[in-house]
Amino acid sequence: MPTKAARSAADYDSQDEANTELLEKLKHLDRRVEAVESGGGGLCSRSAACWQSLKWKSALNHIGLLVSLSIYCGVGGLIFRHLERPAEVERLTQLKDVVKSQRERFMSTILNNTEVNNLNELLSFELAKYEAAVQEAAEGGLLIVADKDFPEPYERWSILQAVFFSSTVLTTIGYGNIVPVTISGRVFCICFALIGIPFTLTVIADWGRLFASAVSVFGKHMPTKPKFTNFIGKTWFYAILAVGFLGVYLAAGAGLLLLWEDDWTFFDGFYFCFITMTTIGFGDLVPKKPNYMLLCTLYILIGLALTSTIIELVRRQYATSWAKLQELSGPMAETLRRLGETAGTGLDYATLQKVLTVSMPKWSSNKKNEHNSDIAALEAITNAILKEVKEAQNSKPKVLQIVIYESSV
Repeated sequence: MPTKAARSAADYDSQDEANTELLEKLKHLDRRVEAVESGGGGLCSRSAACWQSLKWKSALNHIGLLVSLSIYCGVGGLIFRHLERPAEVERLTQLKDVVKSQRERFMSTILNNTEVNNLNELLSFELAKYEAAVQEAAEGGLLIVADKDFPEPYERWSILQAVFFSSTVLTTIGYGNIVPVTISGRVFCICFALIGIPFTLTVIADWGRLFASAVSVFGKHMPTKPKFTNFIGKTWFYAILAVGFLGVYLAAGAGLLLLWEDDWTFFDGFYFCFITMTTIGFGDLVPKKPNYMLLCTLYILIGLALTSTIIELVRRQYATSWAKLQELSGPMAETLRRLGETAGTGLDYATLQKVLTVSMPKWSSNKKNEHNSDIAALEAITNAILKEVKEAQNSKPKVLQIVIYESSV
């Protein structure tokens, strides 16, 4: 028989083996947990990297559209310059020759006909012809300075002016101060506008939605919101905020134009910016300094995007209002129609109360807090209708009895 010591040693060995096996299982379990956690962390890191790549992709899409439009506008401006500049030079040369010849003829008439009897008539005739030539040259773009050989104050179809003109074509502003006069230039303008205008509207709408989302995010993260937002709604508040920012943007543009254009006032600059951003484009005020035309083009594109932002925010408000109206119009409209059909026919009060209760719109639970005010207003309207119908039924109308007698007379 085994001794007590031998049995204790055997028990100790079996317990030690069991403990060792348990430790191995725990270590294996720890390794599995670590693997799962590391895998989960990798999944989280991959999700974060994917989200980051999506954000970069979205940003590159917005920037890519704007860059593509800028390249299209620049290439169009270069083509317009190539087509229109030679004709412009030829036209200005003809105007310059005409005004020079009329000036010389007028001066020769004064110097060589001093003894003619009808000198006054002759001078008036030659002066009228010279004035007409001067007026045509001035309207054509020449500076009436004989000492400088009637120079061109600025090049109408310079590279910057041509790019600015192409931007006015794409944005449908069309000031009218520079127009193509050649057949090839006009044909290219038609093709350029047919392709470029939808492209420009796409870019403006894209940046308008981007700005609208930015305004909404800014409004949601405002620390304190004005109290009047409870009355006008958040979407209208965002629209008013965008309109205010657009006013600041117009004022900033007017200030820059005031620095660049010597003969403009602040109101002239603000008026020009407003007429431009609304694509009215009268053309009565147009910048003439070619040094900042590219900056002005970029300013116009961003401003049109801001204008599109306001349109987008107002559209969202209309969509929200229409959704609420549709949510209320279905059962309630049917109830009011049935009420109108049974008016004056003794509609039972209990039946009416049941119909109105069933016809109440079913609000989802996740919108409970959001629509508490709407539900309260609807219940108040329902109670008012029920009260009015009950009072009408309780009060018996007075009956006037008319008796008509017929006699043999």
